[in-house]
Amino acid sequence: MKRLLLLVFVGLTLPAFAQDLTRAQAEKLRDKLAAETLATLKTKRAAEISARSITLGGKTLKWLEKEFGKAPEGKRSLWISMHGGGSGPAAMNDGQWENQIKLYQPKEGIYLAPRAPTDAWNMWHEGHIDPLFTRLIEGMVATRGVDPDRVYLMGYSAGGDGVWQLAPRMADRFAAVAMMAGHPNEASLLGVRNLPFALFMGGEDAAYDRNKIAAAKEKELDALQKADPKGYEHFVKIYKGLPHWMNGKDAEAVPWMAKHTRNPWPDKIVWFQDDVTHDRFYWLEIPASGAKAGQKIVATVKGNEITLEGDVPEKMTLNLSDELVNLDAAVTVKVNGKQVFQGVVKRTQAAIVEALKANPDPRLCPSASLRL
Repeated sequence: MKRLLLLVFVGLTLPAFAQDLTRAQAEKLRDKLAAETLATLKTKRAAEISARSITLGGKTLKWLEKEFGKAPEGKRSLWISMHGGGSGPAAMNDGQWENQIKLYQPKEGIYLAPRAPTDAWNMWHEGHIDPLFTRLIEGMVATRGVDPDRVYLMGYSAGGDGVWQLAPRMADRFAAVAMMAGHPNEASLLGVRNLPFALFMGGEDAAYDRNKIAAAKEKELDALQKADPKGYEHFVKIYKGLPHWMNGKDAEAVPWMAKHTRNPWPDKIVWFQDDVTHDRFYWLEIPASGAKAGQKIVATVKGNEITLEGDVPEKMTLNLSDELVNLDAAVTVKVNGKQVFQGVVKRTQAAIVEALKANPDPRLCPSASLRL
C-alpha cells in the first residue's frame, strides 16, 4: 500500500509532493519556512554580528553602532550610514568613519556606520559592497529583530557617492535613502522608481561640480516623477551659501526617511543594470549570465496582466505573490508586445523553498514562480 508523506505545520496538512496550494496554505507555509530560515541564520550569523565584522570574498566590513528608542521584536529599523574619505591613508578614512557614527540620530532604530573595506575613491560602490551589505541586512534581520521593510541607507561625501550608485542597484532592499554631498559619476536614477530618494547638497559645494550636478539631478527626478506620478518620490535641499560641510542641516533627512516603509511588491518596476549587475530585483529574476551593464527592463502589472518591455533575456523568471496578482485566476504575460504566457500559475512549496534559499527576506518571498 502506497504511503503518503505528510507535512504538518501551524494547522496545515498536505501531501509533501503537493504542487497546488491555496493562498492560505501558501502564506502559512511561507511564514513557517521563513521563520525557520531566520532561526537558522540567527545561529549561523550570530558571531559575525556580535563581532561587528563580516568577511566575504577577501573583503572585510566592520562597523560602529548605536541604538535609539524601542520597537517590538521584528519591527526595529536599521540605518546604514556610509562615511566620507576616499583615496588616501587608512587613518584618514578611519577618522571619517569615527565621525560618521556621530552625525545622525533616528528616534528609533539601530544606527550603524560601516568602515569601507578599501581606501579607494569608489570605496562604497565597488562590486564587493552589494553582497556585504546584503549579508549585513540579513544578519541584522535574523539576529537583531530588524524589520526588512524598514532598512535605510545614507552617506556623506564619498558615502554619498555610494548612495547614488547603490540605491538603484539595491532599491529592493531599502525603504528610503539619503545622499549627502556626493557625486553620482555614471549612475542612473531609473532604478529608484520605488525607492524614496533624498538629496542634500551645499550650494557652494563646487568641487567636481557637485552643486551643479545636484541641481541637474533634481530636475531629472522632477521629470521622472512627472512622467510617472506614482514613482520617483524625492526630497531635495540645496543649501544656499553652504560648502561641502552642511553644518548638520542635512539631518532633516532622518525624519523624512523614517516616514517610509519598503513596498516589496510594486506593480511597476524599472530595472536598469549598472556595471555591477544583479540577477534579482523585486519580483524579477534573470539568469546570472543574462545580466549585462546598461540592460533595462520595465515590468508593469495591471490586474492579472504582466507586461515586460526592454532588454528581456531568455529564461526570465517572474516570482509571484497574491500581493501582486490573483493567483487563483489566469495570468497573462506579454513581452515587448507579444503574449508569451496565459494560464494559472500554481502556488508551490518549491517556489517558497527556492526563494528563501536564494534570499531569506520573508517579505520578498513569493508563493509561485513562472519561468518564461
